[in-house]
Amino acid sequence: MTVEVVTFGCRLNITESETMRRHAEEAGLGDVVIVNTCAVTAEASRQARQSIRRIAREKPEARIVVTGCAAQVEPDTFAAMPEVATVLGNEEKMKAATWVGLGAAGTEKVLVNDIMAVRETALHLIEGLRGHTRAFVQVQNGCDHRCTFCIIPYGRGNSRSVPMGAVVDQVRLLVEHGSREVVLTGVDITSYGADLPGAPKLGTLVKNVLRHVPELERLRISSIDSVEADDDLLDAIANEARLMPHLHLSLQAGDDMILKRMKRRHSRDDAIRFCDTVRRLRPDMVFGADIIAGFPTETEEMFARSLDIVEECGLTHLHVFPFSPRPGTPAARMPQLSRDVVKDRARRLREAGEAALLRHLDAEVGATRRVLIELNRIGRTEAFTPVRFSSPVARGDLRPVTITGHNGRELLAA
Repeated sequence: MTVEVVTFGCRLNITESETMRRHAEEAGLGDVVIVNTCAVTAEASRQARQSIRRIAREKPEARIVVTGCAAQVEPDTFAAMPEVATVLGNEEKMKAATWVGLGAAGTEKVLVNDIMAVRETALHLIEGLRGHTRAFVQVQNGCDHRCTFCIIPYGRGNSRSVPMGAVVDQVRLLVEHGSREVVLTGVDITSYGADLPGAPKLGTLVKNVLRHVPELERLRISSIDSVEADDDLLDAIANEARLMPHLHLSLQAGDDMILKRMKRRHSRDDAIRFCDTVRRLRPDMVFGADIIAGFPTETEEMFARSLDIVEECGLTHLHVFPFSPRPGTPAARMPQLSRDVVKDRARRLREAGEAALLRHLDAEVGATRRVLIELNRIGRTEAFTPVRFSSPVARGDLRPVTITGHNGRELLAA
């Protein structure tokens, strides 16, 4: 009996995929392929459907279970696919009882509830992630904001947080099982704690994890909304060496009018000021960011400001998203740009990101970095930059390494 999981999208999905695998195995299910989808763009949904058809061709005996954000927001689309046996919502997929029920006769094809009615997020305990040297801990789910381009709140529900004590206990368990690095993840983690007693902030959580799990060697936080960064988080960035010097920012654009039409809560100056402040506190900080190319109504002048912000914020790791209208979002009803313009702007943004990455790689040559070894002779520096080794290295080692060069994408070490 086998349970295979195909995961699309964010780090939170990676964590949830491992929980689902465990639930399915404990339920005694076999010859099951779980497709954990993403809905961040229309292209993400298309790729999931394409993958489902491929799996059905390659494994005709497998039972395909589709879940994740795309399944939550468009369950009928996936239920209509003859290759799909079951469609599970984001709440249902995390319950062990759901997977036990899938083994019974007469199970409904679609099990998707009203995600907006969910009020709590339980911590789903895992002993580690297969195939990953770092562990991910979900500390928050959902989002209370309504950016005009984003469908994710309708896939994940409103923001809800995991109590700090449960997070600390999970991190401690992971360290006891050999994890040397832990990533705190969620949908909108800088909103952490607003629904908990006393309304603790993300910075309080970070400090508590580091204080109560002194054996943890490296802590990371996933994508953040910089306008919500609290004073304790900035203090931890400045003073906690075990908090890694890499932040991924949800910027989305560099022009104030486009940011306003996106219904973002920061301005261009806010983003630049945040990066300057953090870099003063932690000179070795490296930034990544999400930027959308070709948002509706974006002029060439507006787009130029998004290009410029790559340098003005000192971004290194760029995630570029060609705008893709999601039905049901306000941005889908705005005047659209031609696909050729969108693709061209995405290309130019990627080129700016590649140039920024090259500058970072050049600056790293000759430096000594502590690298956590992953698979296939690849490791990561403190700043999350990949390092390729020329000879076999032991997975899970954390070692000082002198950077000898780079290949345009990765740093090189002996």
